[in-house]
Amino acid sequence: MVEPVRRAVLVGTSDGIGLAFTGRLLADGWQVAGLSRRGVEPPGPAYRHHVVDVTAPDYPQVLGRAIDDLGGVDLCVYFAGVGDPLDLDDLAAERRTFEVNLTGAVRTVEVVGPLMVAAGAGHIVGLSSLADRLVSADAPGYAASKAGLSSYLLGLAAALRPRGVHVTTVRFGFVDTKMAKGPVRPLMLPVDRAVEILMDCVRTRPVVVSRPRRLAVVTSALGTLTRLRLLVSR
Repeated sequence: MVEPVRRAVLVGTSDGIGLAFTGRLLADGWQVAGLSRRGVEPPGPAYRHHVVDVTAPDYPQVLGRAIDDLGGVDLCVYFAGVGDPLDLDDLAAERRTFEVNLTGAVRTVEVVGPLMVAAGAGHIVGLSSLADRLVSADAPGYAASKAGLSSYLLGLAAALRPRGVHVTTVRFGFVDTKMAKGPVRPLMLPVDRAVEILMDCVRTRPVVVSRPRRLAVVTSALGTLTRLRLLVSR
């Protein structure tokens, strides 16, 4: 029996988890289209790369062409993300954080979602963060944009599941990539471990995954404590 072609569109594949996950899918026989701001050396004949910024006006068109080149899409993973510390002299950077982390994901779903609904099948995965529960004075844009992303994806999961489309929110803590900043990075995951977690998500299609579990508990408690302190200090 001939195995069906599995087609994945991955947004943010030039480095880090996105690049490693691309290699894993290709090794498992997937056809992959990758999109990122920078070009990459094609890791195999089953990979096609498209250079585009998720904030660019033509991003939806480039994404649509990437899907057309594949002949459809079964899996879409949104890896793109930025997370610089707050700079009160450059608050425009906060806007870009929202544009990449949240609006870019919404623009991706705008293209991918209707195709999957029409097919009655598909899987959308978004990389959020355990910081989505935090109130952060150091990186408020990052925490808030990830909170918005998590909420959006969870709502989509409820809306799309009856139509045959699965949506997974992946909430990682620190992963050993350039995004992991700060002097203290507790329970940091190696990239290969993050990839294994994602591959398990592809197989099981859960609604939400939070790793590491111990750090998820801690960040949730810290977020609640910070909110209580802010309320009391008014």
